[in-house]
Amino acid sequence: MASSEPSDDRKRVKILIIGAGMAGLSAANHLAKNGMTDFLVLEASNKIGGRIFSAQTGKHKLELGANWIHGVLGNPLYEIAVANGLIDIVHVPKPHRVVAATEDGKQVPFGVLQEMYQAYICFLRRCEEYFLCQYLPPEGINSVGEHLDLEMALFLERVSDPAQRHLRSLIFRCLLKRETCIAGCHSMSDIDLMQLGSYTELQGGNIALPSGYSSILEPVSRLIPPQNVLKKHPVATIRWRYSEELLVGNCVTSPGTDSGIDLHGLGDGGNESDDSDVTVTGDTPPDTSPNSSREPSSEKECISVVENLKVEDPNNTTAEGGTNKDNESSEAPKTEGERGAGIQDQRKFEGLPRRRKNKKRRSHQPNVEVVCENGQQFYADHVICCVPLGVLKAQASQLFSPSLPQFKLKSIDKLLFDTVDKIYLEYDRPFLNPEISEVMLLWDSEECCNDSKDMKNKWFRKIYSFSKLSETLLLAWISGKEAEYMETLSHEEVAETCTIILRKFLNDPFVPQPKSCICTTWGSQPYTRGAYTAIAVGASQDDIDNVAQPLYSNDQQAKPVVLFAGEHTHSSFYSTVHGAYLTGRSAAQILLAPDSPEELILEVDEDASDLSSWIQGIALQ
Repeated sequence: MASSEPSDDRKRVKILIIGAGMAGLSAANHLAKNGMTDFLVLEASNKIGGRIFSAQTGKHKLELGANWIHGVLGNPLYEIAVANGLIDIVHVPKPHRVVAATEDGKQVPFGVLQEMYQAYICFLRRCEEYFLCQYLPPEGINSVGEHLDLEMALFLERVSDPAQRHLRSLIFRCLLKRETCIAGCHSMSDIDLMQLGSYTELQGGNIALPSGYSSILEPVSRLIPPQNVLKKHPVATIRWRYSEELLVGNCVTSPGTDSGIDLHGLGDGGNESDDSDVTVTGDTPPDTSPNSSREPSSEKECISVVENLKVEDPNNTTAEGGTNKDNESSEAPKTEGERGAGIQDQRKFEGLPRRRKNKKRRSHQPNVEVVCENGQQFYADHVICCVPLGVLKAQASQLFSPSLPQFKLKSIDKLLFDTVDKIYLEYDRPFLNPEISEVMLLWDSEECCNDSKDMKNKWFRKIYSFSKLSETLLLAWISGKEAEYMETLSHEEVAETCTIILRKFLNDPFVPQPKSCICTTWGSQPYTRGAYTAIAVGASQDDIDNVAQPLYSNDQQAKPVVLFAGEHTHSSFYSTVHGAYLTGRSAAQILLAPDSPEELILEVDEDASDLSSWIQGIALQ
């Protein structure tokens, strides 16, 4: 999309956006839409879109990442898709007929399957009520998995026939495996019971884009100048107190380096002294007051680079190569107004002269230095960090200098970012009944894989179904540790294993081998390291808010130096693309807002004797 070797004058910008996933693109789009183009987007991989990744193989379009627009009402991505003709609003969905089969090839009566599915949904809704109604669960029950097991045990007590009880138990276990792929975890016992209802589900169901999810990237990135996006620029270090280091170190370049850029534009202006007392807000807990500079916080699929696939890029580039609350202080953070007023009042009452602001020098002194892995250095006043939670969990302690506040690091560690993968099987000819759209697999064994030997022999038991996307294309999902193990296997091994599974459950030895097998590898991708965010046992929405909390390098700043965006920073829409979009837009809006609110003066008619008569005289135009 742009040159990978920016000129020196492009290395100093107002805003740096790290990551060109949906959050980063949304932020850049909002800046450009408002006439602000003094920014750069640094993307680690060789494509934009992050975990949105559509690929073409043969006559099929594969969604290797995000699969659906989740919900219609209030979803900005749905509105963008409709406005750009990406959705067929009169599309009539095909009938969805599901069959469930046991390992010996016997199909389960549809009535039993329907009964168990309705009971399971009821159990799940009861789990959500703990968050919505704020009442306590039974003692010793902390996870969603534990509560569902309890509900299921009580339900099965009413089934007298042991065979029927066992059959219903198998269906329940299959639905639990499906739920792990929806939630993004290894086991539902990893998900906090009290927080399940924190996710807000938008009405309207799941919407697929006929031209592929990647088609949404073109309207989102349309206004972004191509030269403002630098691909293959993975970030190594974010020095977010760089301006303070300049003042202390009397230098304008990184220690031991020479950037070749006059950052101040004033020659030796960096040697001017600063007599202000600097207070870092690093260990300050999140601001949950209405004056917080962040809007109320706030898909479920991830992607992988697959060899020999034609990747759809809205800018016609080819993706070849590359890789893809606890509060330690009881003092709440001050708002921007309180910080500024407190400093000035202190000077006034102590009889100290107010420091004259050198606006010219401040406007040319960067707050942040960002160093990429290729050695290139970039300087900015603000950074919007849109890297996935998986990358933060693996690299946050090394990525930021100085290190992030402890409350933020704790919350990053407490949140869950597990692996969810897809397995696509493409065939030369149809072999499934045309009326069947999905085959559920009712595995007899309920044991989990506990070691590498078990994993080798049992990883495939985490596959809960095969869905028919077309007459010659099947899709399977897998999550957690089993997904991570699957990523270590060759596509040929996965294809052979899936063929054995289908022949067993369909009781058909003539199920053909697929002509191709395509597997995603999100857990091992260095720039994602997982699928999407979930709230683990012991974590809460507060941890998402903590991760989203912006950073100030000193108390005199009207706007934050580092802002965080991405699906992992939206406490209601985590794990979704629209959550990422909204947080990116909100971060950009914070930087676009004026440093101080504009004063609004209302003029009252001189003839109005009192406020009530003035209000009554208002006429709607």
